[in-house]
Amino acid sequence: MIGDFVVEHGDMNVEAHEKTFEGFMKFVTYAGIGIIIFLIFLAMVGA
Repeated sequence: MIGDFVVEHGDMNVEAHEKTFEGFMKFVTYAGIGIIIFLIFLAMVGA
């Protein structure tokens, strides 16, 4: 049954979580930079 799964404190492997968070932060950083560059481009062409 699903409810029978018990995890002891400290038994969880956090490597996957850290790797996912690192990928998410890279995505957010690149997306933010891309949006800023796009807005600068729009300002330069007078849109």
